[in-house]
Amino acid sequence: MAMSDEWPDLSRYDLQPTIAALHLWSQVVGKIRLSLTPWTNHSWHVPLYVSARGLSTGLIPAGARAFEIEFNLFDDVLVLRDSAGQEQRVALAPQSVAAFYAGTMRALGALGIDVHIDPMPCELPEAIPFHSDEVIRAYDGETARAYWRALVQTHNVFQIFRTRFVGKCSPIHLFWGSFDLAITRFSGRKAPPHPGGAPHMPDAVARDAYNQEVSSAGFWPGSGIIKAPSYYSYAYPAPKGFAEERVQPDAASFNVEMGEFLLPYEAVRTSADPDSTLLMFLQSTYEAAANLAKWDRAFLEGPTGPIGHPPAGA
Repeated sequence: MAMSDEWPDLSRYDLQPTIAALHLWSQVVGKIRLSLTPWTNHSWHVPLYVSARGLSTGLIPAGARAFEIEFNLFDDVLVLRDSAGQEQRVALAPQSVAAFYAGTMRALGALGIDVHIDPMPCELPEAIPFHSDEVIRAYDGETARAYWRALVQTHNVFQIFRTRFVGKCSPIHLFWGSFDLAITRFSGRKAPPHPGGAPHMPDAVARDAYNQEVSSAGFWPGSGIIKAPSYYSYAYPAPKGFAEERVQPDAASFNVEMGEFLLPYEAVRTSADPDSTLLMFLQSTYEAAANLAKWDRAFLEGPTGPIGHPPAGA
């Protein structure tokens, strides 16, 4: 892959139609994982993960077996594999959510896996049940792969950032409710009850997700008032003065309506050193939250993790 392709130019693509389809299809797959997996704090049992070919659920328990579901974006196919060696496939192509939902449930049935899910999409204000959504959704494989390449580069930088925190920290995972790749750090102190209010999502889910103080960052394709792919960073609860903090790089700014710092993906991609630019944003926004909220940074933080051996002095 040419160096210029490592951080793909997403402005060359009409992202939203394909991303909207993948978002809704990922909710079908994510709800399958949700319905069969024991609850883990902060809903860590439900997200998808960036894989070498797209997005994967990881292993899902199914009685004496386990299975996984992967959006294989190289072959434009949803692959369902179980631990008995069976495999089923569902095409990723222009189609309705209802058709994708029916095809995925048939594939599970062919594997002998009985699953019942809530067919109402989460966190979307104008949601239609999966089985009733007959609108044909656009899907372009080249566009999907370009966005996935951006996720891979982002994941690599998030991994470096994650090594610098020795306190409780989430995996790097993609939440299908809002379709964002996220990483969250925890102070270890309790937070006030979250007000909830997300469409078609129980408030108890939000309260479980935010039962401790957090500094959270992620990558998001954009929607609503933010049209372009962007990085974000927020704190819950937001300490006094958070919105007025100076963060880096200069292209980052605080969005009052969303209550978080935003950095356009394009500003990262076109910088002289995209990895360092993104790390600068992650680090400076975290420090703004942690300093104002008086986190015990000396206890919670560590050096960037070396590769292949423990840190010096460990």
